[in-house]
Amino acid sequence: MADASTVEKGGAGFEGVKLLLCENPLPPIDEAVEAARDELPRSNHYTEPHSAPLRELLADRVGVSTDHVHVNAGSELILRQLFDRFGQQVHLLTPTYPLFPEISEVYTETRLTPGDDFRFDLRELEVPDGTTLAVLVNPNNPNGTGFDTAPLPALLDANPEVRFLVDEAFVDFVDESVTDLVPEHDNLLVTRTLSKAHSLAGFRVGYAVLPEAVAADLNASNDAYPLTRPSQAAAIATLEHESKIRGRIADLRSWAGQLAADLRSLGVETFPTETYFFLADFAPHDAADVAAALRDRDIYVKPLDDDRLGPGYMRVTTARPTDNERVVSALEEIL
Repeated sequence: MADASTVEKGGAGFEGVKLLLCENPLPPIDEAVEAARDELPRSNHYTEPHSAPLRELLADRVGVSTDHVHVNAGSELILRQLFDRFGQQVHLLTPTYPLFPEISEVYTETRLTPGDDFRFDLRELEVPDGTTLAVLVNPNNPNGTGFDTAPLPALLDANPEVRFLVDEAFVDFVDESVTDLVPEHDNLLVTRTLSKAHSLAGFRVGYAVLPEAVAADLNASNDAYPLTRPSQAAAIATLEHESKIRGRIADLRSWAGQLAADLRSLGVETFPTETYFFLADFAPHDAADVAAALRDRDIYVKPLDDDRLGPGYMRVTTARPTDNERVVSALEEIL
């Protein structure tokens, strides 16, 4: 059986409509493609150690020194290494990114519930005794709503023996980054990626903003040349044209909102989101049956498979508008 991180991605080689969370339906911006293409003839050379130009740009953008930044080939690799170091007893806010229960040695949970639209006030978070790593995904995966992070400094101060990991894979959709808190708190770890809003999933560019000692440890323990030259060039070009990304974020939100509205018109319950994906409850239909019927129509989506929520739940990500229309037409037949 495939592990959760592989199941989460999926769809490799699938040529139909993909409604999978991990992939932005928009391609990289033209400047990124051009920058990557320009670097191809120089691919016989390594990048600068630890992707120094990209680290410097990222540090400048998030307002920390380069000593706080670690770059690697995708944020999943960074997450796995942080869990290896600090994940002896993990506390999760669930449902969550399925990789986290998989790579936790032991974990406890605070459940997010549909009755609250999967929202949660961090002032009410109780971290169990013995927790070594508390994980917050902001905005949360799989529902797409963000947390008010104002209570986080108090949580960090009240639990100095616990490291708090904030996974900001989709933070560009909520502007609630906590990277500025890292230099002030030795127990705060923040991971980010250029796979989502920036459409660089295939280039594998992830980074973390960490206490200096943790960043130094990861830099010393990993390949000094984690990115290919085209990947690094694409990342820098994308960050230098952030205004284009902001415009695309608005489009993605709009498309997701319209798709959710269309599903509601078919009797499907959908939950609020701030990203380009959302949770839907197809009850009384079984989401696995709906997904199978969609797959027969060359539309790829997966049931959530959370036993405590029930069999109707599915996480849906937006495609482009014409593909979304195809999805809605298919669901009209299926439902």
